[in-house]
Amino acid sequence: MSPKPQAQLFENIEGIEPMKLDPLNVGDVFIKAMHQMFADPQQAIENNLELAKNYTNLWNNIAQKLLGNDVDSLYKGESKDRRFKDETWEENPGFNFIKQSYYLNSSWIKDITRQVEGLDPKDSKKLDFYTRVLIDAMAPTNFFLSNPEVIKETVKTHGANILKGAQNFLSDLGRSKGKFQISTTNLKDFEVGRNLAITPGKVIFQNDLIQLLQYSPSTPTVYETPVLIIPAWINKYYILDLQPENSYVRWLVAQGYTVFMISWINPNAMQSNKTFDDYMSEGALAAISQVCKATGQKEIHCMGYCLGGTLLAATIAHIKSQKQYCSVKTATFLTSLVDFKEAGDIGVFIDEEQIEFLEKRMSEKGYLEGNEMAATFSMIRSNDMIWSFYINNYMLGKDPFPFDILYWNADSTRLPAKMHSFYLRNMYLKNLLVKPNGLTLCKTPIDLHKVDVPVYLLSTREDHIAPWMSTYKATQIYSGPIRFTLTASGHVAGVANHPDKKKYNYWTNEKLAHTPSEWFKHAKIHEGSWWLDWNHWAATKSGEKIAARKVTNGLEDAPGSFVKVHL
Repeated sequence: MSPKPQAQLFENIEGIEPMKLDPLNVGDVFIKAMHQMFADPQQAIENNLELAKNYTNLWNNIAQKLLGNDVDSLYKGESKDRRFKDETWEENPGFNFIKQSYYLNSSWIKDITRQVEGLDPKDSKKLDFYTRVLIDAMAPTNFFLSNPEVIKETVKTHGANILKGAQNFLSDLGRSKGKFQISTTNLKDFEVGRNLAITPGKVIFQNDLIQLLQYSPSTPTVYETPVLIIPAWINKYYILDLQPENSYVRWLVAQGYTVFMISWINPNAMQSNKTFDDYMSEGALAAISQVCKATGQKEIHCMGYCLGGTLLAATIAHIKSQKQYCSVKTATFLTSLVDFKEAGDIGVFIDEEQIEFLEKRMSEKGYLEGNEMAATFSMIRSNDMIWSFYINNYMLGKDPFPFDILYWNADSTRLPAKMHSFYLRNMYLKNLLVKPNGLTLCKTPIDLHKVDVPVYLLSTREDHIAPWMSTYKATQIYSGPIRFTLTASGHVAGVANHPDKKKYNYWTNEKLAHTPSEWFKHAKIHEGSWWLDWNHWAATKSGEKIAARKVTNGLEDAPGSFVKVHL
């Protein structure tokens, strides 16, 4: 190793910020669990005897394999577990024993932690989540000597993969700026404005929080009713405008819609005092007003993605409460929570102690660093977002594959301290948004039951951020006609699913049910993308076709300057 990488290594280690010993507030939960386990020694003995019995069965199974008998493995993981795809895990009895032992131990640990009684539901979820995180971290695939694929690569390259892996590690350490981030894609292959977010358009409005983009038409005529998209400000808007072949924005424009997009500022200390109220007034309300002004329409389609959908719901309720003429004709919610009672795995990161710690950290700079939120989301899917790249980049010594969605995922944004604290406390912790008049935004009590416009609700079946059984609860809240659609895959891939790709299917049910499981039981599966279903739903609500609206004047060309501000 040359002196330069060594100096870089120690320089970055010194730059890493000191952390609280237990910032995730995990220790207390495991201590409580251990007390409960040892309170029943008989159960502990039975658990250990069961493990010993299973290991005896496993040894017999491996012995049969050593004798050349064709027997199935006793302990198997999920069929989609890609960690053990190398054939050596099945063909070599030694590695097969390691694999089966891992699955046996994993199942045993999960069983005994789920037997723990006396914990409140939130602590039980935290115990279950961090047990899974630990089990994922201890997989034999994560270690050089117990990963046959790595051993083969080391022999094949005479150790060059280890050297390249060390170089990849130092490169990641150098760009991490104090908080380590593993590369998930080749960042040099993408650039916003060059091959991402290149749908033609202009910035037609700007204030302290947003740039409003209007996209140029690609058809001679367009629908009367325009579409405003309100993305989440946790990440950047261009997940809906990736490359031309998978851009949702470009596709919408091609269907004859006049499309507008909010591009949120990437805040710094100057925006530290921005509140959730500001995101409504300077964001959603300002954009709605500008779209109406630009098109001459009194009503528009609004589409909110994730947190943008949460804001959209509150904004419509605000407009209704003010008894103003509602300028929202229809509302589309993409993977958006409004009832946060069962928020999925993200909920384990939210309790009073963790929020207080986070607020203290945010007070130092006035905002939450984007990579902290990204690290949280990565932990939720640690096998896919951490360990697979750890193996590929550092153990196999390979560069990550160029992937536009993962480039977007790494292009994080900061969050203003006041806004984020309000969001975590009042929505996740207290769940006040779903309670009639439980929250006051822009001096208006918010009641989501007043959302009486036609609604299209989209959820994704494998969503770890906005679980579909939780987003479905909105069907029991909004008072207008509702169409609920469920698509395959997760929070991002399920949404950014171009019809031409023919990758993920979706489910519909013309009749809403009281529970999501009942809805799904009678749902009809469709091949292709939900984009087609939305277009069929929206086209009948979009008025007549008129001459395409040209975008002549603008502050700057799309994608604008806000989206190009990186961490």
